[in-house]
Amino acid sequence: TERKSLSQHPQKTDHVLHYLSPDGEKAWPKKYPFCGGVFQSPIDFHKDILQYDSNLLPLEFIGYNVPSTDQFTLINNGHSVKMYLSPTMSIRNLPFEYTASQLHLHWGNRNKSEGSEHTVSGKHFAAELHIVHYNSEKYPDITAAMDKADGLAVLAVLFEIGPFNPSYEKIFRHFRNVKYKDQKVLVPGFDIQELLPDRLDEYYRYEGSLTTPPCYPSVLWTVFRHPVKISQEQLLALETAMYCTESDDPEPLEMVDNFRNVQEFHERLVFISFHWFLSSSVKVSCVNASVQRKCKMIPVNIKYWNGSPAALQKHSNLLSLQFTQLPFLLVFCWCIGSCKRVRYSQSR
Repeated sequence: TERKSLSQHPQKTDHVLHYLSPDGEKAWPKKYPFCGGVFQSPIDFHKDILQYDSNLLPLEFIGYNVPSTDQFTLINNGHSVKMYLSPTMSIRNLPFEYTASQLHLHWGNRNKSEGSEHTVSGKHFAAELHIVHYNSEKYPDITAAMDKADGLAVLAVLFEIGPFNPSYEKIFRHFRNVKYKDQKVLVPGFDIQELLPDRLDEYYRYEGSLTTPPCYPSVLWTVFRHPVKISQEQLLALETAMYCTESDDPEPLEMVDNFRNVQEFHERLVFISFHWFLSSSVKVSCVNASVQRKCKMIPVNIKYWNGSPAALQKHSNLLSLQFTQLPFLLVFCWCIGSCKRVRYSQSR
């Protein structure tokens, strides 16, 4: 059967995309079967599913610096705020060259700090930006590419609270002009790469789906490891400025909580371009009190090794090693004496 794009079902998607309504996210699979299928997004990035891949390269951005004489169109589409991008923009260092189509945002509400779609070790971020591209080597436009397995590539940027961000203000200051559904405004061109984090070489990469109906499993995701910062005031503007409804609707509905819950990750791996380290300090102490006097703990720098314990021993000049295998990371410490059991405690 023919699979139609999301834009071909406006009368249905407007209703179904009220995430918190009785006929919201849980009902998506009834009308859009892919939403209940495999390879769905977003997901939670946790150490059990991460695998370092040395072949992952930093993306190459072509034409991202758009002159101010060109203009983007910013529109309230009823479930997000979306900005159409220049067709001269593209990204490389992927299996194909992908041409930019649009960017949009996902966020929560003023009463909670959760707004991102992807999470890291169960943690939500304040909001999330998606920059959507289509495979222009194989398909003529995004409509043709949307339901193809190799059709789309999306860049995702996580937000956290920090100082005022002038680059994002180039978009945010126009929210007042797209307060209601179907309203649009022209935005002067600027360097879209300003919206990305400084470290573009560290990211998560996996195969997933659109996070809104029809949820086609057609997306090659690149989620940058490092979040960008926007101010609390900017986040509040994002959370409160727009409505899902049209200007003449007698019952206006705030546009809030437009993020999808994380999905099951069916025996897939997420490839990462960086080495995954524990971000917390690790304290080491003896468990067996009877050997406490013999086991004087030396201040230890916890080290990480991608090889085997034998390989580590070969490259180490330590007199005594004790190994504990944690998922993906080999942590080792040493002590003087006969302390046979070691407790590792993590402090955030």
